[in-house]
Amino acid sequence: MHGINVQIISVKINTQEIQPYEADGVVYHADTCLPLIDAYKRKKLKFKALARHTYPGDRLDENTIGLNSIGYWDANEPQDWGLDWHRNEGIEFHFLESGTMPYSQENKEVLLTPNHLTVTRPWEAHKVGNPHIGMGKFYWVIIDLGVRRPHQDWVWPQWVTLTPSDLTRLTTILRQNEKSVWKTDQRVRDCFLRINKAINTDAKGSNASKIRLLINYLLILLLDLMNTDDIVLNELLTDSSRSVNYFLNELEKNLSENWTIEHMAESAGVGVTRFTHHCKRLTNLTPMRYLALRRLELSKKMLQENKDLSITEVAYTCGFTTSQYFATVFKKHEKCSPNEYRIKYQIENFQFA
Repeated sequence: MHGINVQIISVKINTQEIQPYEADGVVYHADTCLPLIDAYKRKKLKFKALARHTYPGDRLDENTIGLNSIGYWDANEPQDWGLDWHRNEGIEFHFLESGTMPYSQENKEVLLTPNHLTVTRPWEAHKVGNPHIGMGKFYWVIIDLGVRRPHQDWVWPQWVTLTPSDLTRLTTILRQNEKSVWKTDQRVRDCFLRINKAINTDAKGSNASKIRLLINYLLILLLDLMNTDDIVLNELLTDSSRSVNYFLNELEKNLSENWTIEHMAESAGVGVTRFTHHCKRLTNLTPMRYLALRRLELSKKMLQENKDLSITEVAYTCGFTTSQYFATVFKKHEKCSPNEYRIKYQIENFQFA
């Protein structure tokens, strides 16, 4: 590994799990950064963080409760790993000091360049790398706002000292603004450079006051950056429609569950009427129709890819109560039986092989 400058910094990875939010089959887990830990152990990059719960790094103390992770990695050689789609329980700010970094959030994919800052709301899906991360120095700050469902109120840590009006304005912008990537100025860059120094010189919480001050300063800079007249706010991002949208995105992983409309609404954390309204608006389908279509799509995929599974096994895996009911629904939608569909796919696949 000639010419590669790799610095090894001690990092404690003993962790205490964050309690996930669970509601009848849908579970949101906070990320554990395992690919990052593995890359660090393989001496692929520099890494330093202060953290609590499942996040890697030296342990944060009680003086920064609400701050779950603050740190950086510095990769100065090509990397062979990335952080695939994941979620965090808090709001997360990323900042790229140098290099380039592929970054995706919900349906947006961008290539970050120096001085780019990203904002990820609590439990919002995002990934870093495509599939591998780029070479560069990359920071993150994760603040737990007590959110276990997207439409819940945000509760900032007590040590956040912005005035009530400033904090309300910042919260409104962060929650309701669709923009997730910002080009920052030298002040934000200098703030992260100071965060870098505070992290590197901390010894068992000795820099807690500095870190709290720097995060408050960062929030003030972000308010200054974002508080412009051309910011477009969308109230739907904060209400129950976002909870329903998250639930629908996760539903595909739990299709075998014996769902009813009441069950789905409860899992999304809203009432049946509101759930039905948002589902129809988001998908143009009623909840049960949407569920049926998702199950049918999964069954078609399983019939194509798992030829050893019986029709009954496919039916139960996809959430149909009986193989007869599955066959009836399938034939109504596809104009053929499940077995005929499988045979037809195999013949077509053989012809084009």
